[in-house]
Amino acid sequence: MTAKAKYIFVTGGVTSSLGKGIIAASLAKLLQAQGYRVTIQKLDPYINVDPGTLNPYEHGECYVTEDGAETDLDLGHYERFLNRPTSQANNVTTGKIYQSVIQKERRGEFLGKTVQVVPHITNEIKERIQILGKSGDYDIVITEIGGTVGDIESLPYIEAVRQLRWDLGENNGIVIHLTLVPYLSAAGELKTKPTQHSVKTLMESGVQADILVCRTEYDLPKELRRKLALFCNVKEEAVIQSIDASTIYDVPNLMLDEGLDTVVLAKLNLESSKPDIEIWNKFVHRHKNPKTEITIGLIGKYVELQDSYKSILEAFIHAGAENEVKVNVESIHSEYLNSDNTKLKLGHLDGVLVAPGFGERGIDGKIDAVKYVRENNVPFLGICLGMQMAVIEFSRNVLGLVDADSTEMSPNTKYPVINLMEDQKSITDKGGTMRLGAWACDLKLGSKIRDIYKAESISERHRHRYEFNSDFKPQIEAAGLKATGLNPETGLVEIVEIPEHPWFVGVQYHPEYKSTVANPHPLFVAFVKAAYSYKKKKKSASTAQK
Repeated sequence: MTAKAKYIFVTGGVTSSLGKGIIAASLAKLLQAQGYRVTIQKLDPYINVDPGTLNPYEHGECYVTEDGAETDLDLGHYERFLNRPTSQANNVTTGKIYQSVIQKERRGEFLGKTVQVVPHITNEIKERIQILGKSGDYDIVITEIGGTVGDIESLPYIEAVRQLRWDLGENNGIVIHLTLVPYLSAAGELKTKPTQHSVKTLMESGVQADILVCRTEYDLPKELRRKLALFCNVKEEAVIQSIDASTIYDVPNLMLDEGLDTVVLAKLNLESSKPDIEIWNKFVHRHKNPKTEITIGLIGKYVELQDSYKSILEAFIHAGAENEVKVNVESIHSEYLNSDNTKLKLGHLDGVLVAPGFGERGIDGKIDAVKYVRENNVPFLGICLGMQMAVIEFSRNVLGLVDADSTEMSPNTKYPVINLMEDQKSITDKGGTMRLGAWACDLKLGSKIRDIYKAESISERHRHRYEFNSDFKPQIEAAGLKATGLNPETGLVEIVEIPEHPWFVGVQYHPEYKSTVANPHPLFVAFVKAAYSYKKKKKSASTAQK
């Protein structure tokens, strides 16, 4: 391979939500499938230090890496496509950049100089971009720049790219510009002018796009590609069509058909070969050709915005393909659930997942949902707050501790079965202070969870402040809710299950973060399998009654 890392920068224009992250991940998949060591990083222009304090309605889910970084959800796409973990170095925000520069200024590292956007902020950006490339672990680093060209907050990043391309020299850094070619139904044609203006805006900042990836609803005819090439200063073969796809998992093959990987490698002066994506294509085939289907209820309080639970939805796709089952996810707002309507809203489901979250809104509905699935033997998976709701529901309705609660919602509860972790009690800052990243967990012999993982010990990612209160563990276990996963260092309860229930599992961690195309998460695979078995059992019982 190559001793010196090469860089690909992905920028976007015209509008947001064009799918820069999916294009970057798809290209990375194709390059990886040719033997190159590839990673992807995201530069986010917002001033928050990380998305950990952002409302999911604002930004979608907060993704967590192995080393405990709270990051943009695009890093989830990177991991799911590449089957490789990301880290703190893979996500940079303007908040982190300015925080670092200000700290250096306070320490006197700039020797009395006036601190400015150029060169100090841009130098910091360039350093962050090259951390992964200089590690020696990668041949190619793909850098996705958030936002769209022309945004005020993106300008320092574009300037840093301009400087870095010059620093790197020829064939060591290229720019892919993702843009929109809209179809105007009144005119009955595709329009190139938005793309032309977007490229012009990029050029005004001193950056020439090497490759255009054009998002479109219709095939781009040859004459239109020729026109874009002429007006945007790119070669015709570097005008790549990215047509709307039925699933994001089609995009690598669409980019392969368009020759994106071939054009990229030629511009980087690297050898090109046929990508080996056989495993990927087997997954896509199973995903698009299921033998049956099930319906899972996803109960949360951010269900209006699918990006709030992005990793969970993708984990269901992976697990569904593994089981050759289409998983229909029905979003159910917990705020509108109560003991009077749970049968109506949940009775038709084949399984229920109670989602993670924070705060007291919608809590009662989650507890009522857990009660229904526990009493009616519906397969249940609780994640993080969902696991905590299972503990509270069981404590109230089986153990008889009617006022059992979490101190997050009820600080003065008589029975704090969920309590603030000891190391969280002195913390006042909210950002980046939760229990984050990968933690070990030992699995109890003979438990359902150990059978699922087929391992004695596992490592999973966390993002929480509150925990199962071990003071209540003897009582709760004696009543039938077993703690089957414990952290070996702290003794914290990570997993609970009801052995007498067909499939009732709650986990304090976030298994969805580790599910990938190549390695569907075993917990989701087992949950989907259980839901399908439950559906078949219901159908058999219904047939017998007739």
